[in-house]
Amino acid sequence: MATSVEIAEYDTEELETQLSETRRELFNLRFQLATGRLDNFSRLNHVRKDVARMMTELRAREIAEAEGLAAEEIPAHRAAARLRSEDDALGRTRTTAAERRAAAKVEAGAAEAGEEIDDDELELEEERLDSDDDQALARVEESEADDEVDAETTDEESSDDAAADSAASDKKKEA
Repeated sequence: MATSVEIAEYDTEELETQLSETRRELFNLRFQLATGRLDNFSRLNHVRKDVARMMTELRAREIAEAEGLAAEEIPAHRAAARLRSEDDALGRTRTTAAERRAAAKVEAGAAEAGEEIDDDELELEEERLDSDDDQALARVEESEADDEVDAETTDEESSDDAAADSAASDKKKEA
């Protein structure tokens, strides 16, 4: 989930691209909800809020442009700049959870091997984790589709079994 500060750091083109991708994700989540395949319902609310944040930021930029304000004079941008300056003064860096997981994994591997860590390794590991997440999601969706087919087959088999049991009990009653 993107924060308002992160969204404020995007330039307008990046923000519009992110907005279209997020809207596409929202569409896919709604489609999964309608077909009964959505597992994480809270993700729907998070994505809705991301879309709202991005649209709010774009609207704030439109208003600032109409009023002739510079990007730094927009309140959200001032807050982002203030947080960045505080982070710089304290020597902090803001990272995403995926970046922290990738860094921890690379550091653990390097510690075992007794090697130094460089930024390229961290970026490669983060990309690998993201692709692993995408592959895991695809596997889950595939298994759900297989489960649906199995459930349909099981329903058909159970109805056939019930019909056979009914016919057998009818024969016993007649005899």
